[in-house]
Amino acid sequence: MKKIQFILLKCLIVLTITNAQEKRTIGSIEQLKPEMSKFISIDNEIEILAEGFEWSEGPVWVNELNAILFSDVPSNKIYQWDESSGLKVFIEPSGYTGVVPNNTKKGSNGLVINKEGQLVLCMVGDRRVSRLSDFFEKKFIPIIDNFKGNLFNSPNDLVYAENGDLFFTDPPGGLLKKDDDELKELPFNGVFKLTKSGVLSLVIKNLTRPNGIGISKDQKTLYVSNSDPNNPIIMSYEILPDGVKNPKVFFDGKELSKKYIGNFDGLKVHPSGAIFSTGPGGVLIISKDGEHLGTIKTSERTSNCNFDNDYNYLYMTTDMYLTRVKL
Repeated sequence: MKKIQFILLKCLIVLTITNAQEKRTIGSIEQLKPEMSKFISIDNEIEILAEGFEWSEGPVWVNELNAILFSDVPSNKIYQWDESSGLKVFIEPSGYTGVVPNNTKKGSNGLVINKEGQLVLCMVGDRRVSRLSDFFEKKFIPIIDNFKGNLFNSPNDLVYAENGDLFFTDPPGGLLKKDDDELKELPFNGVFKLTKSGVLSLVIKNLTRPNGIGISKDQKTLYVSNSDPNNPIIMSYEILPDGVKNPKVFFDGKELSKKYIGNFDGLKVHPSGAIFSTGPGGVLIISKDGEHLGTIKTSERTSNCNFDNDYNYLYMTTDMYLTRVKL
């Protein structure tokens, strides 16, 4: 009996050590205001779920797959990760198929699920916004590919309003020489709105690097991050039926940019109204009033983030990693 007990204890110790070795973490949680504790504990760990990517981006939770999907932009792939199966390639190519000229041939970037449960993606290389036919056949169906006959620069991130309007950003990041690239057909880097009926309009054209985008829970405010190290800000706009008005600097990150690596990039709006925005230092948690509550300090440049369906976890695309933290 003692021998059996010894063997079981030995197996338990080996299993515990193996699990401890498998779990890897990075960074830390920084609390600046007491309100931060409503969202996350400073003791929570930032887990590394997968690694080896060139530049991970655009995470989105998919209920149908019970998994997170995310882009690896330079490698032209979308990956899938879930608790039971781990990591696998979901689709390749993901954003460049050669239908239009492109000198970087980058893949997909921002991903979102529409009301019909379909995956909608920014195809950087193909310079268009498309959707997948379904999660199994995986055929690309273009949604919009030009503005007044001119190709987009490189659609980057996107968000749906509750009424079905699609807002998306179009910086020049997918072009080799950015604003000076010979393939650039638009003289600005815009934010566009595509209505449910298919009407496209330019709603913002004066940001140097429009990137992450989100909508407040009351559907009244549009947030857009400017991924420009010379002007690191998050803007807010009042949403109108025919566009936006009343532009304001919602959050100014100039001082943070002097201390930490990373630009403002993807952002998501929590049900409470708080903004979870990637930026200098990791993922900033900002109150709906623009107050910096704290930072999920990932220790690596972090491009984007998203919640699972129940807002239990925040998944983050952290340079070469896919990471997450318990909320």
